[in-house]
Amino acid sequence: MIKSLAQELLAKKLVKRDDTIVVGVSGGPDSMALLHMLLALNQTMDWELKLHAAHLNHGLRADEGEKDAAFVQAAADSLSLPCTIDTRDIAAISKSQGVGIEEAGRIERYAFAERVCLKIGAKTVALGHHADDNAETILHRIIRGTGLRGLAGIPVCRPLTPESEIRIVRPLLRMSRQTLVNYLADQGIAYREDRTNERNEPTRNRIRNVVLPLLESDVNPQVRDALARLGEQAQWMEEYLRDTVQRTLNTLLISRTDQTLSLNVDGLARKSRVIQTEIVRAAYRSFGLGEQSLAFSHLTAALDLISDSSSGKRLQLPGGMVVEKRYHLLIFSVPTDEPRELIASEVAIHLPGRTLLPVRRLEIQCHISDVVASEIPRLRRSAEKLNEYVDLESIHPPLVVRTRKPGDRFLPLGAPGSKKLSDFLIDAKVDPQERDRIAVLCDQLGPIWIIGHRIDDRVKMTALTKRVLQLRAQSLEL
Repeated sequence: MIKSLAQELLAKKLVKRDDTIVVGVSGGPDSMALLHMLLALNQTMDWELKLHAAHLNHGLRADEGEKDAAFVQAAADSLSLPCTIDTRDIAAISKSQGVGIEEAGRIERYAFAERVCLKIGAKTVALGHHADDNAETILHRIIRGTGLRGLAGIPVCRPLTPESEIRIVRPLLRMSRQTLVNYLADQGIAYREDRTNERNEPTRNRIRNVVLPLLESDVNPQVRDALARLGEQAQWMEEYLRDTVQRTLNTLLISRTDQTLSLNVDGLARKSRVIQTEIVRAAYRSFGLGEQSLAFSHLTAALDLISDSSSGKRLQLPGGMVVEKRYHLLIFSVPTDEPRELIASEVAIHLPGRTLLPVRRLEIQCHISDVVASEIPRLRRSAEKLNEYVDLESIHPPLVVRTRKPGDRFLPLGAPGSKKLSDFLIDAKVDPQERDRIAVLCDQLGPIWIIGHRIDDRVKMTALTKRVLQLRAQSLEL
């Protein structure tokens, strides 16, 4: 089992052999199995994981919760592992924030995990969800009503929060609960059972204790495996859609600012409805809006807007977002409280490297490479609106991204002469409301790339180019 776990961790790049990992430990069989199995990697596979146990008492089970916390602390002490334990009044938080007990608990657990990671310098949180948890999650979503993405179940790896560098990993998703219990028994490892799991409330417990056993006995003895296979195939489809949608979104993107995102609606209308739907989702998420309140009715209304031949129609989405079809553009916009100075401020660009522009919801990547003359035609053909290649020797660093300034001029690639940037944007039919929010990449001599539109002729590649700077812009994903 330990060898299989090692293969899973490395194959899916969940952890490295010497990572610092915060392990969420409730004291139950799944988390105790995870803690001991990770420790066994150090003892039997020569790994050097630095483990830190973390336990949050939700304050919902009085003495039992305190006993769980004491059990986890004692277990960590016996293993000579550091341990952080905290207590939160989840019932009070749920009431004050107007959210359910389960949701309040989830939010507080993630916030607690983040605090521990930041304290010890960890980038990974390991949780003990297993195959049975995944089957329950998929069935629960089917019963409540879910789209194709919901069938993917519990992700094996994801960011702790949308923009966090801390990741949640779930190494045990391929193992059943019984497998983990058997492992604990074989190793003589103690654990605690949460008696509230035996109750048939909330719905999740009824699915675990009543619905799945009934399906196993009366319909399909292998129903858990069937649900797991469904989830795995849905994950494959989700990965394919995510990659396809990101590429498609980049080709359709006309402009992006802190407040708006404009797409080529004619090109979008030619895509399949599933791609259109996922692009609407991606555009919505890119403004930091959670999808919980984005209903199927909102998505179908957006699809109707895309296919409508008229101009000027608007659609209100949750979170204050407005979607408007304006001529050949589909414009997503949200109100912003950012001061104008922040929008217009210069941001230094790493050369080479990766620079985040959170206000603009953009990421700029700069990559330097050597090139021979025969490769230049291929690079020219592969250039596109958000992926350009320029002659490194023609650049005068440092580089910054800013908004346009009065009097800005540049020589658009392929144009007969220099042009005011304002005139270029007018000729390019950039909406007046967007012109002051266009991102301009500059060196010491002025604009070299009007991002999403054109590079300056002075930085183009020539037959004499020896080193190439690849400039790539993409929308920040959640």
